[in-house]
Amino acid sequence: MTQRERREFLIRYLLQEKPEYKDIELPCSDDEQKYLFRSLVNVRPPVSASEEFMRVQDEYLAEENRSRGITDIADLSPLVGDLYLWRGDITTLKVDAIVNAANSGMTGCWHPNHSCIDNCIHTFAGIQLRAVCADIMQKQGHEEPTGQAKITPAFNLPSKYVLHTVGPIISGELTKQDCELLASCYRNCLTLAKEKECQSIAFCCISTGVFRFPADRAAEIAVETVQEWKEENEMSGSRWPNMTQGKMKVVFNVFSEKDEMIYRRVLNERN
Repeated sequence: MTQRERREFLIRYLLQEKPEYKDIELPCSDDEQKYLFRSLVNVRPPVSASEEFMRVQDEYLAEENRSRGITDIADLSPLVGDLYLWRGDITTLKVDAIVNAANSGMTGCWHPNHSCIDNCIHTFAGIQLRAVCADIMQKQGHEEPTGQAKITPAFNLPSKYVLHTVGPIISGELTKQDCELLASCYRNCLTLAKEKECQSIAFCCISTGVFRFPADRAAEIAVETVQEWKEENEMSGSRWPNMTQGKMKVVFNVFSEKDEMIYRRVLNERN
């Protein structure tokens, strides 16, 4: 099957799942088809699909992810020590684990074609990711607390794992508790990644988007917390006595030039 044939098969399958979609016609242009496919995936509940659908979806997403371009951490240079700063789409980054700024429901963004990182990660990982997250949340029996983290496979993404963490939502002035909760996000993600023997992890700018955490302070907390965690856990006598493959590489992933300048300043000031 060509990529277009795969996409059209997937769209038709998703449309047939819901009687209310019966009047939706398959668009002609590639861009419109991609928009519709993503919309249908974004609102699809975490239910099973046929083996054929899963096979075609995985083939389609593998090609889509390749065509968007994959950046391997092996081709990047650290800015300071084993800390990296990289601007780009985290879903195209090949590292052991990437961090998703999730909501408390933990099953992805349900707004069709929303530009948030949660939506992008679930879109390009495949429908398996929402299903796994839903299973985790069903067993947990309550919403994910702020500052905690869960780890799942990354499925069709170039990374091995996705770490899902809920950052604090800022509704007024920034508080000490807000800062502590954000730091907890970074610590818990690092600890889960190390438990899975990850050698590299990429953090997005947790809470700085629609959650309204001030970008400058968030970057300071991110860098400070990562450095403190590494000092506590990667030195001799730490809780990881058998770390034979070296220290964990940490990528601070940003999407805007403004955030890149903020992290570059913070990293240079602290080193």
